[in-house]
Amino acid sequence: MTRRATLIASRALGGLAWVLLLPACTSIPPAEPDAAPLAVPVQWQAATATDRAGGAAATPDTLAAWWQRFGDESLSRWTQRAQGSPRAAAAAAAWRQAEAQRAAAAAAFGPTLGANASVGADRSGQGATRRSDERVQVGLDARWVPDVFGAAANAVAAAEAVASARRASLGDMQVQLAGEAALAYIGLRAQQLRLVLARDTLASQQQTLQITDWRQQAGLVSGVQLDQARAAVAQTEALLPALQTAIAQSRHTLALLAGTPYDAAAVEADAAGTPPTMPTAAEGLALDIPADTLRQRADVRAAELEVAAALSRLDQARAQRWPSFALGGSIGLSALSAGALGDGASLVSSLLASVSLPLFDGGARRAQVQAQQAALDQARALHRATVLGALKQVEDALVALQGDRARLVALASAASAAANAATLAGQRYRGGLVDFQVVLDTQRTTYSAQDAVLGARADLARDHVQLYLALGGGWRPAPLQAAQAPTR
Repeated sequence: MTRRATLIASRALGGLAWVLLLPACTSIPPAEPDAAPLAVPVQWQAATATDRAGGAAATPDTLAAWWQRFGDESLSRWTQRAQGSPRAAAAAAAWRQAEAQRAAAAAAFGPTLGANASVGADRSGQGATRRSDERVQVGLDARWVPDVFGAAANAVAAAEAVASARRASLGDMQVQLAGEAALAYIGLRAQQLRLVLARDTLASQQQTLQITDWRQQAGLVSGVQLDQARAAVAQTEALLPALQTAIAQSRHTLALLAGTPYDAAAVEADAAGTPPTMPTAAEGLALDIPADTLRQRADVRAAELEVAAALSRLDQARAQRWPSFALGGSIGLSALSAGALGDGASLVSSLLASVSLPLFDGGARRAQVQAQQAALDQARALHRATVLGALKQVEDALVALQGDRARLVALASAASAAANAATLAGQRYRGGLVDFQVVLDTQRTTYSAQDAVLGARADLARDHVQLYLALGGGWRPAPLQAAQAPTR
């Protein structure tokens, strides 16, 4: 390739570009204005003064291991197992795929170089005049498409935004898996405690049945009261299989979240040695303002990056309506035989500059721009919905915490009073001072009140888990990558 040939090609390319740019300038639609930003509240409506100023701030550092705030080693173990489940592995693979696609898009900026080789033979004439000409050629081909209007740059920007979004989605998946494992573990402990309560109630009812049987044999009570005592015992016995089924299903759920087949020995090891206890979260976690909380959520960050990717794809679709330029060339050796490539070969070279512009495509490129604009609008709407959903989750968790705390206090008082009433009724019944119906009613009331206390304690633990998840679950955002096309 001589300098003169290069100069001629560049001048021809520039002149043809000016000719083709004139009709293209009137066909590019203007950029759409950005949607109005969502106004984020300045503070949480359901937060109390203690929530705003009590204890350490709810930052990714303080929430990085939020499960440790429950003081339950088994809970911590299951939440950590869940973060390595197949669902997390699938999200990690999606992130790696997006990174590879970003690298492929970035490769479009550079030139391409290829090698070629060919061997051919031509035969002509007949008889004595028949001749055969052979030729051997080897060479290199190069091609470069300059990114004049930013189509490739926007493709790279979109790929970078998608890769960052997939990384944020991986973090969101890990946060959600940890939360699901914690909720399943709390449900397991609640069912185990309900089973303990049902067995204790059954033992008390069986003791009352024995006393009623003795009193009936002595003629002090009727057979109706004995049948009522037997019915109460049978009803409580019927609860045990249902609770045991719920416990087994909760264990299966934990094994599924951990990504392993159900192993009874491993699950039982978490509950062995000590009676089951309900995990209780430590208090004293101050809330950040809503804007800071949204920055700590992986799903909000992923939705924001999807908007950036859609915006870059729209710019790419617009740039593809402009002319495209290409520079190509080849250099090689041609000889009559492979052995002659060294000394007797001739040098063959070529240089090609081209420019192309679609004059008529049936509106395909305009439709592509409209499609990408619709995709951008969809990404913006989904981002808005994600932000609103995040705000709702925090407010819901705060309201539930306040309500369940007050409900637990009232239910604990009711359970204490019901237990005292049941004890007094049992003592009076043994002394023949009250009717059996009083004993039956107080036992039922006590069981219901204590079961409600267990439910409220489980709900309070779930509320804390939901609050930790709504605050971001300890996810740390990666450094912000350039999601827009570089300046051109």
